[in-house]
Amino acid sequence: MAPLVYLCVRPQVDAADGEYASFHQAMGVGERGLERWNLVEDDLPADAFTRWRGFVVGGSPFNTTDPEDAKPPEQFRIEAGLGSVAEAAAAGRTTALFTCFGIGVASRALGGEVTRDHPEDTGPTGIRLTEDGRQDPLFGALDPEFTALTAHKEGIERLPEGAVLLATNEDCPVQAYRLGDRLYATQFHPEPTGVAFTERMTIYRNHGYFDADEYDLVAARVLAADLDEPQRLLRRFAASF
Repeated sequence: MAPLVYLCVRPQVDAADGEYASFHQAMGVGERGLERWNLVEDDLPADAFTRWRGFVVGGSPFNTTDPEDAKPPEQFRIEAGLGSVAEAAAAGRTTALFTCFGIGVASRALGGEVTRDHPEDTGPTGIRLTEDGRQDPLFGALDPEFTALTAHKEGIERLPEGAVLLATNEDCPVQAYRLGDRLYATQFHPEPTGVAFTERMTIYRNHGYFDADEYDLVAARVLAADLDEPQRLLRRFAASF
């Protein structure tokens, strides 16, 4: 069986290393079950959809809503690569799970709308499954309400045509959706443990996601959160496709 792949979209090497390790551990796919490809430095390979059976995408300090004339070259490469994966997954030619930054790129590539109207603070937040979410093959096995970690400056205003809303909350109404049978996207981060997330917070302490002077307070909330359900989602994703 071909492996899954983590597509790196973070320029910060230490943050990317930590995110890959978190995905690998949470998915439980074994030593060779999750490869990695760095879209910051390299285009998506021509054989991507035969080399790998599915894709997972994490976060990034980039924003889909950044002005086009302010985006660096690597961001255009990232958006092009993720757009190709989103189109292939929506057509059923591969499987993909887009998270945080990834949900924005995938949504825009598929005709949805991304805005700065639904940011969320760094830390744990409550997630609530919709009725469709409770019936979904992956999300339906989760608790109807659970805690996940967020840290983002933009959110989905309008879903791509045909997408099914799976999870929501008051601050950011689109927390997860499915398009077709093989494309999933979450606004929240499903992969990190509390410790891993605080390590990532250290790297992005001065990037405007939270007040740097409140690091200890935010970190304490993160470390106290129960994050079993988001990681269970990743194990189910890895085992289902």
